[in-house]
Amino acid sequence: MFVEADFQPPITTHRIMRLHPHKFLAAWLISGLLTCSVFAADASEWMIGAAKVDITPDYPVRMSGYGGRRLETKEIEQRLHAKAIAFGRDSEQPAVLLTVDNCGVGVNVRNELVKRLAAKTKVVDARVAICSSHTHSAPMLVGVLNNIFSESISPEHWANIERYTRDLTDKLEQVALAALANRQPAKLAWGSGHVSFAHNRRNYVFRPEDHSLPVLRVVGADGKVRALLTSYACHCTTTGFNKFHADWAGCAQEVMEKEFPGAIALTAIGCGADQNPNPRGTYEHAIEYGNQLGAEAKRLASGTTLHPLLSKLECRTEQISLPFDKLPTRAEWEAKTKEKGGVSYNAKVQLAKLDRGETLPTSLPYLVQVWNFGRDLAMVFLPGEVVVDYSLRLKRELDAERLWVNGYSNDVPCYIPSERILQEGGYEGGGSMPIYDRPNRFAPGVENRIIGAVHKIMPADFKRPW
Repeated sequence: MFVEADFQPPITTHRIMRLHPHKFLAAWLISGLLTCSVFAADASEWMIGAAKVDITPDYPVRMSGYGGRRLETKEIEQRLHAKAIAFGRDSEQPAVLLTVDNCGVGVNVRNELVKRLAAKTKVVDARVAICSSHTHSAPMLVGVLNNIFSESISPEHWANIERYTRDLTDKLEQVALAALANRQPAKLAWGSGHVSFAHNRRNYVFRPEDHSLPVLRVVGADGKVRALLTSYACHCTTTGFNKFHADWAGCAQEVMEKEFPGAIALTAIGCGADQNPNPRGTYEHAIEYGNQLGAEAKRLASGTTLHPLLSKLECRTEQISLPFDKLPTRAEWEAKTKEKGGVSYNAKVQLAKLDRGETLPTSLPYLVQVWNFGRDLAMVFLPGEVVVDYSLRLKRELDAERLWVNGYSNDVPCYIPSERILQEGGYEGGGSMPIYDRPNRFAPGVENRIIGAVHKIMPADFKRPW
């Protein structure tokens, strides 16, 4: 340290170098060595594991996503997978992020998984995130889209749905434990690219979209890519045949794993509830979109523009409730039974609950989750089919350059409309609630409740100064 007498000119770098050149050189070298050692220690301090497991059933089961497919199937066009990345240093609790090729993994499955992991590892609730790919060509699960077929499911079919739900839960535990056991020294980096095959599907003049493609790269001590995580705001509804298929998300994973041999590729979904791939309808379309996403992910992962993540991972959750609008009276439910399709069937389901003495819920439990890697990156996980307005608003109100927003996370209880879409109505605004076994659309104010919860648990470093 250099000490000058009182009232001397400021000790600038130029002045130190002029007065004490040898001391300056020594200090500069020591500072540089210390800086390099700090960054090297931070970069190599990550212990990260990745794993994947095949979740394609070998027995017939109904698929979810489309109400018109009411036959069981075990035909396979593309195999389905669950994958996991486990983050953790010796000095902190580990965290596990899972992606699942399924229309929606419900909170019932997540709760069971968290319970099992807590009993066997140091993983706690806030440090588990499950992201569904929302492919419409995967088996139905208990607790998600219960009324999608607008008719009762036969006991034989329901037994296989329950069986697959149990099997998937076991597989999620298996892949999470495998990723935790496989942790090795690694470096983390992230960046964001652009893919444009998603299009807003609502027929209005204002049609917002989010074509950003965030990419998280895990590189091992040997310099090879060990895992890639991507997320894109678009429905996995490219095809609707009665065959198992992971849609464009699965095709993108195949491309990335081919480009980086030995790596595990995971695909989550952003706020794409009102976004569809366009055009769509064939497996060739799904392959094309997978190629587009995979090529952009490769460009980012192979380049030098990704930002290193050196700080520890912090995880927070905030449990809130989203109130439904005023529930129908019994007379109104009875009147709805005379309508067509899903509205009629849902009314019968709700009346049956009342007849059993059950109380219909007046609100929906909703878990908001935020993970942040120091000041470098914040990841938001929102349950449900979240419309694009949420990611666009969060990117306006927070630092968009350091923000990653996922929908379809930890639960898929229904569509989550913005205030704008709630007022406009339509399928995303409330028309889809019957197939999700909900008693009504949401009351006004749902958007501000969710955004407020994100702000509450988001570190101040990511908030824009106004």
